[in-house]
Amino acid sequence: MPKPVIELDGERTSSLEAFYDEVEAKLIPKATWGRNLDAFNDILRGGFGTPEGGFVLRWTRSVQARQQLGYPATVEYLERKVKRCHPTAVAAVQADLEAARRGEGPTLFDVLVDIVRRHGRGGDEARDGVELELA
Repeated sequence: MPKPVIELDGERTSSLEAFYDEVEAKLIPKATWGRNLDAFNDILRGGFGTPEGGFVLRWTRSVQARQQLGYPATVEYLERKVKRCHPTAVAAVQADLEAARRGEGPTLFDVLVDIVRRHGRGGDEARDGVELELA
């Protein structure tokens, strides 16, 4: 039996907050969650109303999402993060920020894709059965 398919629209993921809105609307309607990267990872583990036994997460217009969640959005995210992270993490976040300003390292899009892929075949949380399709 095929897994259920849940689509996120890349046109509606123009920022990290917009991505969270899309997750909320399509993946976990009416659920309360932390709206951060760790909480997104937790959602993929199940228990928030996602389909039992896994699902396909199809990110449509992913080319557009990749552009919108590229280095400028990553720099903005890291600038906020460096101001509120634990003091022991400041140096690492600052290094990530400097790399992003140079157009190096993972973008927010890359981070989100990596989080999802951890929950699929070959990932360290593969038991969750989440498959990512970039369309």
